[in-house]
Amino acid sequence: MHALIDFFSTDYGILSALVLATTIGMLVFYISYFMKHIRQDTEAAEQAARAAAGRSA
Repeated sequence: MHALIDFFSTDYGILSALVLATTIGMLVFYISYFMKHIRQDTEAAEQAARAAAGRSA
């Protein structure tokens, strides 16, 4: 219990909480960013494959 009190009431505890929150926020941002671009690249590759198949047929 004393550790939680120190964590939320001391300067080093609050800075640690801010670092943890920032790290988790960055994790969420990067996962969503990468998934968005993976989805876009997959769609672009599928369209290119369809276009290439249409030209060869």
